[in-house]
Amino acid sequence: MRVTKQVTISIMPELLERVEVIAKEEHRTRSALLREALRSYLLRKEYLKLSQYGQMKAKELGIETEDDVARLIEEYRNEQMNAQNSD
Repeated sequence: MRVTKQVTISIMPELLERVEVIAKEEHRTRSALLREALRSYLLRKEYLKLSQYGQMKAKELGIETEDDVARLIEEYRNEQMNAQNSD
């Protein structure tokens, strides 16, 4: 049973030439190169989405700089130590 699905795409001749050159240089098939390119694109989109979410949450929490992050970590650690010491 086949583990991959075959799809057909339209691609400009100049772009296809570039894909073929790179595939040849890297001793890979066009399919392997295009699969990696698609995976890379999807990962980049996911990273951007997570980054935007992180920026939104930081803004909600009033975190603007790395110093703010360090300060919050220090405050949290101090709270944890104080909670342990009061047990």
